[in-house]
Amino acid sequence: MTAASRATARRTVAAAAPPQLDAVTQRVDAMPWSEISTELDASGCAAIRKLLTPEECVGIATLYDADVFRSHVVMARHGFGRGEYKYFSYPLPDLVSALRTTLYPRLAPIANRWNEAMGIDVRYPDDHADFVARCHAAGQARPTPLLLRYVAGDYNCLHQDLYGEHVFPLQVAILLSEPERDFTGGEFVLTEQRPRMQSRAEVVPLRQGDAVVFAVHHRPVQGTRGVYRVNLRHGVSRLRSGRRHTVGIIFHDAR
Repeated sequence: MTAASRATARRTVAAAAPPQLDAVTQRVDAMPWSEISTELDASGCAAIRKLLTPEECVGIATLYDADVFRSHVVMARHGFGRGEYKYFSYPLPDLVSALRTTLYPRLAPIANRWNEAMGIDVRYPDDHADFVARCHAAGQARPTPLLLRYVAGDYNCLHQDLYGEHVFPLQVAILLSEPERDFTGGEFVLTEQRPRMQSRAEVVPLRQGDAVVFAVHHRPVQGTRGVYRVNLRHGVSRLRSGRRHTVGIIFHDAR
């Protein structure tokens, strides 16, 4: 697809987008991306405040019992923790698809800058559709956006969402429930394993509709002898009470 045809396609999609999706696109465009980029460089994660409205959060959460998923994972059966999640099937729900395609172009320049700093040759195209096509050509054709549900006592072990050769180095998790009202506990946790040093933990406090963007696998860190890579894992601490829903936006597809 040429640059001109991609631009035409984007204009066509924007013109046909329902008002809700157009509002999401405008919201994404209005986020302080320079600050988000700086925070990602410093910590490997950054909050995106009020990405979704409460009504949008409820709308996505209520999909959990709908027939829009390709698989259902009960974490305890696989040693992943406690809780469960479902991977959406194609075609993705409109709002989930819109988040994936509008967030990606904002994150691709950061991903490319990180790879250059770490001496990794892979570069990511401007449009998400082009990156998905790359994944599918390599046999990674299963969609990865997912909806997670936790109840009291549930937690998610530290992990990385790597599903094949092609991995986009950033992903987004959006909290759909309101802390203290819908649940207690259940904080998003990120750990960073630094060479020859003790690991560092980061907890990102979120409210309903807030998102956290974070490194999937590793990120560059400037040291005294140049840039080195640090390895990151993410998870969710134990839920003390209530129920917690999260939607995960992963940009690469799976085998």
